[in-house]
Amino acid sequence: MHAFDVLGDPVRRRILELLADGERTSGAVSETIRAEFGISQPAVSQHLRVLRESGFTSVRAEGTRRLYAVEAAPLAEVDQWLERFRGFWEQRLDALGTELARGKRERRASLPRNDENDKEEPT
Repeated sequence: MHAFDVLGDPVRRRILELLADGERTSGAVSETIRAEFGISQPAVSQHLRVLRESGFTSVRAEGTRRLYAVEAAPLAEVDQWLERFRGFWEQRLDALGTELARGKRERRASLPRNDENDKEEPT
């Protein structure tokens, strides 16, 4: 399955978001996804299986629990593919940063100065 086919599903994207915060048990993932998407536990297990088989997650046993974690390699491939498009939004973000800085300078310039020399001496 192609990476964008895997990431195209909102449930799988949400699972990856949860796992980005750190390793989680399948039960914890299932509980959150079931509450947010209203799907069954077997459906969540199927999404976890797709993520595992496509390399986006790994699983390890700890007693009777199964702990899932994000695997970086497929995400690095996605990032590499996106690299050719990054200039489209970075240029706009750079322009936004310039405009924000200009606005701050203009606001500061329009504020009254509070210099020590401008204060009246107490009488």
